[in-house]
Amino acid sequence: MTRYIRVGTMVFIAVILMVGLGCSRTVKEIGMGTEDVGPTGVIEGEDISGGKYLDGTLYGLQDIYFEFDKSSLTMEAQTILRENAQWLTENPTVNVEIEGHCDERGTIEYNLALGDRRAKSARDFLINLGISATRLSTISYGEEMPLDPGHNETAWAKNRRAHFTIIAK
Repeated sequence: MTRYIRVGTMVFIAVILMVGLGCSRTVKEIGMGTEDVGPTGVIEGEDISGGKYLDGTLYGLQDIYFEFDKSSLTMEAQTILRENAQWLTENPTVNVEIEGHCDERGTIEYNLALGDRRAKSARDFLINLGISATRLSTISYGEEMPLDPGHNETAWAKNRRAHFTIIAK
């Protein structure tokens, strides 16, 4: 009898794993099918409504990075934001969410506030470059979504960032 219970448990776990893996969210690869890809890499006519978000780095938008405990833009970040503004100008139907991220140092509350200031700093710079505020939204993830899970300065530097996600086209 216990053998049947063990086998049944193993089958149940296998089914749960297969269902979970089969439902994982994937992003469509560009250029792998017959899609008409525009000059900037956005698939022409692609419908990303209904909650599908696309990683902006796959389409040409670049992340910017911040110094420790700062939300001010470095010269390098400003240069990257100018390039992102050019991309947004060439893709006028794209709306973007700017995600503010932090490293793991500091309290959860402090890092959420810092991430918010970072995202808004990037948004305000883009608005000053002529990108409509209606196309830009912000969100802070604080320390909750690290790019690098390490616990050293190299990892922390990667995690202090603003990331661009395409939310509407």
